[in-house]
Amino acid sequence: RTRSFLKIQDGCDYYCTFCAIPFARGRSRSDTIENTLKQAREVVSQGQKEIILTGVNIGTFGKNHGESLYELLVEMEKIEGLNRIRIGSIEPNLLTDQIIAHIAQSTKILPHFHIPLQSGNNELLRLMKRKYLREVFADRVITIKNLMPLACVAADVIIGFPGETEEHFVDTSKFSEGLPV
Repeated sequence: RTRSFLKIQDGCDYYCTFCAIPFARGRSRSDTIENTLKQAREVVSQGQKEIILTGVNIGTFGKNHGESLYELLVEMEKIEGLNRIRIGSIEPNLLTDQIIAHIAQSTKILPHFHIPLQSGNNELLRLMKRKYLREVFADRVITIKNLMPLACVAADVIIGFPGETEEHFVDTSKFSEGLPV
């Protein structure tokens, strides 16, 4: 009972073909870093030692305030009594080199990454209206593993997407098996 979830963002500006979140929860939005830090300090004051940052699309944190997830991570590490920070799911196109490098040198942010792949086939990614190609996903995983060989990298894959063929499935399977996830 030393871990707490902290929702730092809600909504989404992506309109992936399989998802209703932008319609159900609205556009991407978050509070300011200052207010988010106040919430985090409150959680720590209640005895929590680890905070898991959650949201629908946390890579867009701060966008509506001219701030960023990277800036939030830097400031959260300064909270006394907070021993561990874990990032929830983050889109591969929003997981920047700056964030990865920062986590690699951090003593508080856990090297745990959940990155949605959805498909390892670029044709299906386009049909899904994802904001990246499989090469971006692979680059993020390789960058993480080069800097943090023991990092945990997890991914989601959608099987049976409308129009998916046996070739698409095999392509996704081979792609996934070829990466250290």
